[in-house]
Amino acid sequence: LPGMQTTGSKPCPCPSFKLREVASMYFTMIAVFLVILVVALQGLAPRGSDFPYKVPLDPQGLLELSWNVSYPEQAVHFQLLLRDLRFGLLFGMSDRGEFENADLAVLWSDGHNSYFGDAWSDAKGQLHMDSQQDYQLLGARRDPEGLYLVFRRAFSTCDPKDYLIEDGTVHLIYGILEKPVHSLHAINISAIHRGLQRVQLLKPNITIPELPSDMKTMEITAPNVVIPSQETTYWCYMMELPADFPKHHIIMYEPVITAGNEALVHHMEVFQCAAEFDSFPHYNGPCDSKMKPDRLNYCRHVLAAWAMGAQAFYYPKEAGLAFGGPGSSRYLRLEIHYHNPMVYEGRRDSSGIRLYYTATLRRYDAGIMELGLVYTPVMAIPPGENAFILTGYCTDKCTQLALPAAGIRIFASQLHTHLAGRKVVTVLSRDGRERQVVNADGHYSPHFQEIRMLKELVAVFPGDELITTCMYNTEDRSRATVGGFGILEEMCVNYVHYYPQTELELCKSAVDPGYLHRYFNLVNRFNDEEVCTCPQVSVPQQFYSVPWNTFNRDVLKSLYSFAPISMHCNKSSAVRFPGEWEKQPLPIIIEKMQEPVPRCPPAPGPQPAAPVPLNLGPLRRD
Repeated sequence: LPGMQTTGSKPCPCPSFKLREVASMYFTMIAVFLVILVVALQGLAPRGSDFPYKVPLDPQGLLELSWNVSYPEQAVHFQLLLRDLRFGLLFGMSDRGEFENADLAVLWSDGHNSYFGDAWSDAKGQLHMDSQQDYQLLGARRDPEGLYLVFRRAFSTCDPKDYLIEDGTVHLIYGILEKPVHSLHAINISAIHRGLQRVQLLKPNITIPELPSDMKTMEITAPNVVIPSQETTYWCYMMELPADFPKHHIIMYEPVITAGNEALVHHMEVFQCAAEFDSFPHYNGPCDSKMKPDRLNYCRHVLAAWAMGAQAFYYPKEAGLAFGGPGSSRYLRLEIHYHNPMVYEGRRDSSGIRLYYTATLRRYDAGIMELGLVYTPVMAIPPGENAFILTGYCTDKCTQLALPAAGIRIFASQLHTHLAGRKVVTVLSRDGRERQVVNADGHYSPHFQEIRMLKELVAVFPGDELITTCMYNTEDRSRATVGGFGILEEMCVNYVHYYPQTELELCKSAVDPGYLHRYFNLVNRFNDEEVCTCPQVSVPQQFYSVPWNTFNRDVLKSLYSFAPISMHCNKSSAVRFPGEWEKQPLPIIIEKMQEPVPRCPPAPGPQPAAPVPLNLGPLRRD
C-alpha cells in the first residue's frame, strides 16, 4: 500500500513528522467532537418530566407525542415514544393533514443502520431531504417502553419548505415504515400505514391561580357505556344537579378519561339546559338517535369543553362560571365524540369532565357571549368555492349600549363552524382601527373544537367593535351552503368567555334581507334561468336555484361586503336591547393590523442536506 514499507522492497518515502502530527491532531479533534456531540445531545434533551403536553397519535396508542413550548427560544421541543418500532417513522405537519406538500422529520432504517433527517414532500408525495435541517435531533434512547426520540423545531425557520408553527390548530401527520428502506427517496408514502392528529401546539404560558380550600369536585361522566363499533359516534348523557343546589362558581375543569381509551375519546362538552323548562327527560344514547328527546336540543349553554391534547382549564382568579341557584337549570348534558377507526367492539367507557367548584364566590361572574353571524340562511356560500369569506359584526352601537363603562375582559374563546369552515378570526376594532386579534385559527378544523385560554386578556370597552371572519371551502358541494343549524349548513361563531358578566349574550349580524331580495332580482335580470322570488319560496330554495356563474358569485361577494346589516344585540332572554337594529351600516375600518412577520432564527451556517446516523441496533423483523 502506498506510504508503507514492505519486505524486500525499497523503503518508500514516509510522511514527514509535520504531516503525521497534523493527521494525529485531525483524528483527535474528530474524536473530541464526537464526545462533545454525544454529551451535548444528552444535555440538550429535556427530561421526560419537561414535557407537560401529551397526546396519542394513533388509535392503538403505539405512538405517543409529548411536547413543550419555549416562547423565549420561539421553539417547540418534541418527544416521540414509539412503542412498536418497525423500520422507522414519518412525523410532521401540513396545512390540513395531507401527506403532500408536508414538512417532515423522518426516521428510517435499512435493517442495520438507522438515520434521522428533516425532509419535505412535493405535490406528488415524493420525499426530499431538506437543504436546511431544521428538525434538530437532541437525543434517541431505547427503554422497556420503546424508543424515545427527542428533537427541536423553531416556530419559524424562513425555509419555504417548512411549516410555520403558529397559534391555533396544527395538523400533525405520521406514517409507520413496516419494511426496511435503503434511502429516503425509496419511501412510498401511499403504501405505508399513516394517520392524522390535530392539536394546539402553542399552548399559552399562563400562571395557574391558587385554588380555594373549600373547593369541591363533581364528575360528569358516561355511565359505563359500550362504545359503538363504528368510526364516529356522538354520545349524549343527561344528568341532574341535586335539588336546591345553590349558586357556585366553577373555577377549573379537567378531563376524566377511562384508562385504555385515551386514543378513542376525541372531544367532550358539558352543556347546561335552558332554565325556562322545569324538567328534561333522562337520556343515555347516541346524539343522532331518533330516540333522543327533542327537548335535549335546548341544552346548548356550554359549561366546559375539552379536546384531545388539551390540559386542565382554569378560570382567572377574579372570576368563576356560575351554575346552580335561582334562574339556573339543574339539568346538564354530556356529549362525547368517540373516534374509533379500528372499529373496536365491546370497549366500555366512563369518560367525562371533572368540574372544580366553590361556594365562596369570586369577585365576578364569568359570562359567555356569542360573536359572529346569526344562524340564518341569508348568509350563504356558493358551491365550488376554495376560500369564500363571510363576516359577522358586533358593532360599536351595541357595545356602547350594553357594556359597562369599565369594559369587559375576554380570557378564553371557542371558535365554531360546521364542515366547510377552514379559517376563523375575531379582531377588536376601536375608532375604526384594528387594535388586537382576540383569537385566530388559520388551520381551523370543525373536527377539533375546544375552549382555548388566551395568552393575554383582551379588554373591550363601550364603542369597540368585534369583527369575526370565517373562510369556507365548498369545492366538494354541488349546491349553495346556507347558514343554519344543520351539519351541512354553516355557522361562523366565536363563543368568548369574559368577565364581569353582562346582560349582553349575543352580538351578531346578518345581511339585510331586503338587499338580498334585490340580489335575487338582479340575478333574474342578467340570467336566462329564473330564480323564483315569490314570498312562498324560501331563501334556501332561492339560493339552490341560482346558476353559479362568475357574475353571480362576484355580485354575492360584493353584496356581503357593502350591504347594510341586521344587528342582533340580544340579552340572555333572546330579546334585543332597545334601539333601531335593522339596516345598520357596516363598520368602517380605516386602518388594518399589519400581518406579523415571521422571526427567523440566526442562520446556523452551511449544513449538508444529510441525515444523522443513529445507532439503534438491529430493528425488529416480523
